[in-house]
Amino acid sequence: MKFLKYNFVLPFCLILAVSLTANAQEVIKETTTAVIKEKPSKRQKVDGVIATVGDYIVLDSDIDKSFLEITAAGGSVSGVTRCQMLGKLLEDKLYAHQAIQDSIVVSDAEIKGMMEERLNYMVENLGSMDKVIAMYKKTSEEDLRSTFFDVLKEQKLSSEMGKKIVDGVEITPEEVRNYFKAIPKEDLPFFGAEMEVAQIVVAPLVTQDDKQKVIDRLKGFKKEVEAGASFSTKAVLYTQDPGSRATGGFYKMNRKTPFVKEFKEVAFKLAEGEISEPFETDFGFHIIMVEKIKGQELELRHILLTPTVTDASIREAKEKIELIRKRILDKEITFAQAARTLSDEKETRANGGALINPKTQDTRFELTKMDPSLYSKVSNLKDQEISQPIMEEDQGKKTFKIITVTNRIDEHTADYSKDYIKIKDLALKEKQIKAVGKWFEEKIKETYIKINGEYRDCTFTNNWLKK
Repeated sequence: MKFLKYNFVLPFCLILAVSLTANAQEVIKETTTAVIKEKPSKRQKVDGVIATVGDYIVLDSDIDKSFLEITAAGGSVSGVTRCQMLGKLLEDKLYAHQAIQDSIVVSDAEIKGMMEERLNYMVENLGSMDKVIAMYKKTSEEDLRSTFFDVLKEQKLSSEMGKKIVDGVEITPEEVRNYFKAIPKEDLPFFGAEMEVAQIVVAPLVTQDDKQKVIDRLKGFKKEVEAGASFSTKAVLYTQDPGSRATGGFYKMNRKTPFVKEFKEVAFKLAEGEISEPFETDFGFHIIMVEKIKGQELELRHILLTPTVTDASIREAKEKIELIRKRILDKEITFAQAARTLSDEKETRANGGALINPKTQDTRFELTKMDPSLYSKVSNLKDQEISQPIMEEDQGKKTFKIITVTNRIDEHTADYSKDYIKIKDLALKEKQIKAVGKWFEEKIKETYIKINGEYRDCTFTNNWLKK
């Protein structure tokens, strides 16, 4: 999703909505779906109904399919019991059931896009569609797609419902302070070594002629769609945004969705069915077509094209970054001053080139959790040392950068004033856990739930048996 401003990670209580990782048992224990007891001694017949949650049922074979899907996606199910997997399925069913009650809508186009990505991944790993069909014991590709569509739609409803719960949880400074004060001194969190990093970026200049070629091509796409061509097909064939190519350029967004400003401004001015004129962002040129407006939420498609850059422009950019580095080393200008006046990266320019950690939204990067590509560039830099110019290429777009480490923080026990953002995040997660737990407690009471057979012997964290 390259034209998003930041990449946000879903709250931990939603991690299991897609797959379980190698430490599946630990993750399960940390979420509200945790189940403790081992599997029943006897298996029920395949496809026997073992549970009902609202309008949804759980078949015994659904547990087998869940194990199968996790392993097919590259995850591990080591140590995960059938009771634990049932607990996860019950959670998903309740989320999906309540999502329908709350009128949460997911579009068929979005689900189809997710299905294509999932199927393409499995075909690539297994070697052919026939092998995927055989693995899922389906009679045809049509049968497989039909089943996958229903499963993915339910997963999406479940994910959206869980996200709605935690997104509504906010925390005040007073709550953060009380959370920290309540932690015994011997149990205070321990944070690993961190560093703060800054960079200066120079992008090769794009000529107006090259920009105009892209603009004219996008105008051509717009004219063809208005004459009856499929916008979705055009996006699949031509967009240079890999995050939406498989879904025909589809995105769902509201005013809080972290898209770049220019993209949001254009999108929210369009009426249903309207196609924008070509417009520019840092990622290239776009056109947008709004498919549906649902209150403050848009369902749209877009096509992104990036202008080509001449070899001469690339050489000039490389020479410019080398000259900037030399001026800093010669003490003519500081790194921060150079970033503010000479860098082409708007997101970091105002902060003197300081990078923002997308996971924490502060300037600190914990070394053990740092993105490997960034770590490889800064791990050997000494304090205030400036890297040699680095060329990077993304979607065919080349840039040059220099990087420096501006601060190092040794590993340490949590300090309220120095580590406030991290402590706030921990406090918020704890409050989210409680909110999800309370939600389950309330919804289980008011929803028809029945568990059959020996699965009633499972010991669940949530009160699925209403004892």
